[in-house]
Amino acid sequence: MRRRLLVTVMVMVAMVLVGLGVPLALSDARTATQRQFVDRLADTVRFASLSQRAVVEDDPSAVAAEMRRYDEVYGIAVVLLSRDGRPLAESRPGLAVADADRVSVALTGRRSEPYPAIMPWTEGAMLLAEPVLVDGEVRGAAVTVSPTGALRNELLAEWLVLLAAGLIALGLAALAALPVVRWIMRPVQLLDSGLPRVAAAVLAGRAAEPVGDGRGPAELRRLIGSFDKMAATVSQALAAQRGFVADASHQLRNPLTALRLRLNNLDSHVDPTAAEEHQAAMEEADRLADVLDGLLALAKAERAAAEAETIELDRALDDRLDAWGVLAEHERLALRRTGDTGLRAHAPAGTVETVLDAVLDNAIKFSPPGGEIVVRTEADGEDVLVSVRDHGPGLSEDELERATDRFWRSPSQHNVEGSGLGLAIARSSARQCGGELSLRRPSGGGLRVVLRLPAVPAVSGAGVVAQDQS
Repeated sequence: MRRRLLVTVMVMVAMVLVGLGVPLALSDARTATQRQFVDRLADTVRFASLSQRAVVEDDPSAVAAEMRRYDEVYGIAVVLLSRDGRPLAESRPGLAVADADRVSVALTGRRSEPYPAIMPWTEGAMLLAEPVLVDGEVRGAAVTVSPTGALRNELLAEWLVLLAAGLIALGLAALAALPVVRWIMRPVQLLDSGLPRVAAAVLAGRAAEPVGDGRGPAELRRLIGSFDKMAATVSQALAAQRGFVADASHQLRNPLTALRLRLNNLDSHVDPTAAEEHQAAMEEADRLADVLDGLLALAKAERAAAEAETIELDRALDDRLDAWGVLAEHERLALRRTGDTGLRAHAPAGTVETVLDAVLDNAIKFSPPGGEIVVRTEADGEDVLVSVRDHGPGLSEDELERATDRFWRSPSQHNVEGSGLGLAIARSSARQCGGELSLRRPSGGGLRVVLRLPAVPAVSGAGVVAQDQS
């Protein structure tokens, strides 16, 4: 952004220099042309006066000698034309000027008009013609043909000086603007660089460090101050919310435990006609206990993240697969792992296990008997991927976007036990360590949940098992 502002300033300075330099260069060209025009016009008028006697006496020899001397000294050709355009005297042979527009104007008795500005790229000589009048009658025309090479070279040199001065001014403006631009843009840069840190701190439940340093324009300093106050307010609000969820969950567990004990104690004392209601109350108490456990797990996942460390994925996955393998076998499901081995991730301890517990719980819950659940690990550039693929009913595209929301459950799965917090816990755990949790619809049906974590270079000798294509 600072670079763009500097470029903008330089463009504006360049526009100012062009706006001043171009008119100055054009004015210089017009002034130089006018100066040469006035000088040559005076000489042309003088030769027109000298030519009157030569025309009257029909003896152009005297004026021809004067023309030659003038040409030798100044390098300007002079021609005396008769009324019908024939050359009567000339300083050098071979000058074809009779067809020039200014000659035709002079032979009608009119004086030369100002010459248009000569530019460095203009070609041709400066031709001026003045009528030779005898008793008010046009008897011919005196013509001067002046080279413009010296004038054009002079203009080119002056324009180059102007260009060099403009470039120097532009460079000085850049040097002067750079510290000013840095001063102006410093608050914006601090905000840009500090926003990810503030967002991470807010999501992790930590206090957001101020991003401003008290430097920069007053307006931007006030903006930074407002941002710091907003970040602190949001951090406090989220911390209060998480604290409330955790405290409320803890406080509700004791009454709930007491309620479940009382319901259990009533088991043998319930009238047979109320047995069904008693059983429903027990189930609702169990469901409430599951919700409280989920809220506590979610509050734990959203707390300030622990220090990240190197996680051996093989060890974490083997531990959770062994733990969930018993339930998978009970549900007549095949639970297996495939993909790369020897991978390591950068995450707080327990993150992978927490995510796998939530995802495998859903996969086993929604997979039909006889199905297969595949846990796959693979390297993907600077990240590692841990995916869980099941062959259950899956989710629609619209449901994929909402599946990680708290308490959300698919309308087609309300009859399945659960609190709707599992994927929300998994997503929060992944975000706390800079990872990402995504849900995909694989070909062949079912659901694939992918955990992406920052990778740590693999240890030497790490093996790779066969890649699963399911």
